[in-house]
Amino acid sequence: MNVNQSAPPVPPFGQPQPVYPGYHQSSYGGQPGSTAPPTPYGAYNGPVPGYQQTPPPGVSRAPPSSEAPPASTAQAPCGQAAYGQFGQGDVQNGPSSTVQMQRFPGSQPFGSVPLAPVVSQPAVLQPYGPPPTSAQVTAQLAGMQISGAVAPTLPPVGLGYGPPTSLGSASGSSPNSGLYGSYPQGQAPPLSQAQGHLGAQPPQRSAPPQASSFTSPASGGPRMPSMTGPLLPGQSFGGPSVSQPNHVSSPPPQTLPPGTQMTGPPGPPPPMHSSQQPGYQLQQNGSFGPARGPQPNYGSPYPGAPTFGSQPGPPQPLPPKRLDPDAIPSPIQVIEDDRNNRGSEPFVTGVRGQVPPLVTTNFLVKDQGNASPRYIRCTSYNIPCTSDMAKQAQVPLAAVIKPLARLPPEEASPYVVDHGESGPLRCNRCKAYMCPFMQFVEGGRRFQCCFCSCINDVPPQYFQHLDHTGKRVDAYDRPELSLGSYEFLATVDYCKNNKFPSPPAFIFMIDVSYNAIRSGLVRLLCEELKSLLDFLPREGGAEESAIRVGFVTYNKVLHFYNVKSSLAQPQMMVVSDVADMFVPLLDGFLVNVSESRAVITSLLDQIPEMFADTRETETVFAPVIQAGMEALKAAECAGKLFLFHTSLPIAEAPGKLKNRDDRKLINTDKEKTLFQPQTGAYQTLAKECVAQGCCVDLFLFPNQYVDVATLSVVPQLTGGSVYKYACFQVENDQERFLSDLRRDVQKLVGFDAVMRVRTSTGIRAVDFFGAFYMSNTTDVELAGLDGDKTVTVEFKHDDRLNEESGALLQCALLYTSCAGQRRLRIHNLALNCCTQLADLYRNCETDTLINYMAKFAYRGVLNSPVKTVRDTLITQCAQILACYRKNCASPSSAGQLILPECMKLLPVYLNCVLKSDVLQPGAEVTTDDRAYVRQLVTSMDVAETNVFFYPRLLPLTKSPIESATEPPAVRASEERLSNGDIYLLENGLNLFLWVGASVQQGVVQSLFSVSSFSQITSGLSVLPVLDNPLSKKVRGLIDSLRAQRSRYMKLIVVKQEDKLEMLFKHFLVEDKSLSGGASYVDFLCHMHKEIRQLLS
Repeated sequence: MNVNQSAPPVPPFGQPQPVYPGYHQSSYGGQPGSTAPPTPYGAYNGPVPGYQQTPPPGVSRAPPSSEAPPASTAQAPCGQAAYGQFGQGDVQNGPSSTVQMQRFPGSQPFGSVPLAPVVSQPAVLQPYGPPPTSAQVTAQLAGMQISGAVAPTLPPVGLGYGPPTSLGSASGSSPNSGLYGSYPQGQAPPLSQAQGHLGAQPPQRSAPPQASSFTSPASGGPRMPSMTGPLLPGQSFGGPSVSQPNHVSSPPPQTLPPGTQMTGPPGPPPPMHSSQQPGYQLQQNGSFGPARGPQPNYGSPYPGAPTFGSQPGPPQPLPPKRLDPDAIPSPIQVIEDDRNNRGSEPFVTGVRGQVPPLVTTNFLVKDQGNASPRYIRCTSYNIPCTSDMAKQAQVPLAAVIKPLARLPPEEASPYVVDHGESGPLRCNRCKAYMCPFMQFVEGGRRFQCCFCSCINDVPPQYFQHLDHTGKRVDAYDRPELSLGSYEFLATVDYCKNNKFPSPPAFIFMIDVSYNAIRSGLVRLLCEELKSLLDFLPREGGAEESAIRVGFVTYNKVLHFYNVKSSLAQPQMMVVSDVADMFVPLLDGFLVNVSESRAVITSLLDQIPEMFADTRETETVFAPVIQAGMEALKAAECAGKLFLFHTSLPIAEAPGKLKNRDDRKLINTDKEKTLFQPQTGAYQTLAKECVAQGCCVDLFLFPNQYVDVATLSVVPQLTGGSVYKYACFQVENDQERFLSDLRRDVQKLVGFDAVMRVRTSTGIRAVDFFGAFYMSNTTDVELAGLDGDKTVTVEFKHDDRLNEESGALLQCALLYTSCAGQRRLRIHNLALNCCTQLADLYRNCETDTLINYMAKFAYRGVLNSPVKTVRDTLITQCAQILACYRKNCASPSSAGQLILPECMKLLPVYLNCVLKSDVLQPGAEVTTDDRAYVRQLVTSMDVAETNVFFYPRLLPLTKSPIESATEPPAVRASEERLSNGDIYLLENGLNLFLWVGASVQQGVVQSLFSVSSFSQITSGLSVLPVLDNPLSKKVRGLIDSLRAQRSRYMKLIVVKQEDKLEMLFKHFLVEDKSLSGGASYVDFLCHMHKEIRQLLS
């Protein structure tokens, strides 16, 4: 679905719907889209082993109180419909009084196999710890769990997300264990014998806990959705959750043997099923059709379960319960709490190992010796002392570094330190730069390096006396001794060929083939460049920019232009030998804008006219980059190429590509080839560009497949950016394109850059993610680096760390500024080290962890099947949480999911990564879309990945109109939409305005200047400028959201129950996705099952 143009006709609900913004829906540039439903994915990690039958060591067993007769269950015949296969059209919009069922997108399970037989066997109910006293028995009556005796059954291998396959309910798992979608959204799971009841009390709320725990729900009480999922055999759930302190280091919680009784706090007696209802209620199928008949596989509950001498309450039918969404961790709540707790005070960086406020909180930073979190964020600020401990926890140790990050106006840019001819002071052994952690000794005549412990002499000109604490008396006068971030002016030794660089140059390279001319792109671009060239980046208070500019146009051949100031008219030179590219002129190609203003304006007026009648449809691509690089080489300067390109380069030339788009490869082992470049020529070209300091920014305007995976190789490896405007139309897309272009041309860039990350003894940088090139294992080489790009670095242990001294990182970036000045930017950060796992888990940063995991996964798809990558992520997340449960949480019922306080959003965010278009594409997501998003995320910072994976949903009519603040966000789920309201949804790339069908007429009039909902144009991309408070507020909010993001977000107005709504719903990430992704609730259950499996 192309978000940038009017919507094509909608497919019926039964067909796959559009799921990613920016692209055509049923056909992409004339190519018929796939109409096959998305293939459901295989089950996560195969079969679930049953729980151990014998008690684990260390659990004292009291004598059995009574014995249960064997539970027998019937197994549904293979292929029979299981609970959870719903009819066509069961789609709900917004909350409804009737319980609606959710359709499964797939038409059949992925590789179903015959089911394992269900075995029945007796089980013994036993209390946990000593038998209860009679007083306790009375008190326990209400919170009693009922646990039938069942034997574990392995689910069939390879079960997918598709419609569930029948499994005996007595297997201890839900009817589709191994699948996600067990139950209809918002409805409690039907009780089977293996499920217990939850005391119907609200969850206990106390002061913010150090660990969040959720009790698995059953149909008895307000259902706690964290556990919709299957119970494992013989395990029942405790009462309401009890928060676990994070600082308790306790023995690992023991898995209970089957049939073990867990009691919770007192509550009402467990409801029993009526004898007529075999284990579930009759369900009404939404508002479509009659009530469902009895479902197979739900045997009647075993009536005589012993309850320690108390009688069960009278049998009563169980109405389906709505979810209590507040029982599972809410991203919105966590963000809100952090804003309230940490937004008012400045973040002072003087203390080692402090976890900064979340990226979603507005806060001021005061640099007192550690780099601001705007420059460096870590996955954990307290790292394990040993590699064994790190392996046990499985928490990746990584830093997301944004060396040239832009700061808010209230914060000062890094100071520039000039040490003159001698240059910056460094350690002789490890070459680390002088920083606040260096220790001066011997009265200040020498210093000990904090990274490698080498003792170095202090040069006479740098000498200063120490005070009584051993600090230099001038420490606070020198940025490098008192601040976390600062810059040094580099000496000639830090320059290429030992000579200072020339100012960089910008070369604009414009595709003038038929597509580019016909769409109006060339005329629009030339018009814009006339004024934009006055806003080239400049240093400090410079009158004008030092950057020179040049112009090239191309189709099958290249046209160079001489725009020397002495000429009356520009001169064109054509190079048709694209196989052996050279630059036909040196003098007059790269010029100063103010000197050649008249000639440049004349050229930009002539280009659209010169090519107005072109019939040339073929283009070249690699020779264009080659030409730009050769021009910079001849001028002996670094610089940036701005390429504006429209089609697959099929003309005979180096770097020629063929159309290899093949949707049939999705979900096969060959899927990875879709993300790999089809030729090695572009990697070679990129390497040459990096050596010359030639960065490439690519603006793509495709009407069909252009092989983004290959075309983006050079921008990716040179530190450049890719912008994509599918099916570009001037009237719809010019605002977005021009806004992106202005920002891209005006932003400050560091050219010809090299970055190195040094660490103190014990850890070292082992892996790097981002848009750059590496010719060795330590130096990150960037032809260009701007304030939006990050480099993510992973660290591993190579020795034991010391709790007292901690760990240090120093990031040093050598670059050429826009004025041609060679500089070194230094960022330092000190972290704590710990010997207790609880300290690690207390100091993690989930947003940074997700940023790292997404980049790790998105790189993984280049070499591994997508399913393997997804499974790896799930396994790692389960290991992180299982290690916490085992080593840091107080012992509690296995039915409780216990999460570390600072990682309680890990499951919801990880599920968003797993459901993203790269890892789980919907039917309408093109190969180019996936390659584009993959390279985009690779260099995103933490704030960008946070909103990209979990979009912000803002209700517009709830807050008072006069309020100047942003309205509080709500969770990204359809349940949160009210049809009488209007919502804004943004994810950093897309912006939707959703209008409910019952919204007040006055609101419609104030915003859209039409009298009723039906008259609003769906797909509208600009709100009318109206003089009323609501219109001003909404337009102001849209402008402020756009200002926060690095790319312009084009607005799309979506009406409730309109065809565009399917696209909008793709971003409601807490719900099931049409491409088969699990809802947050289902994924939390799945995570819990994985954790319990690891602990057993």
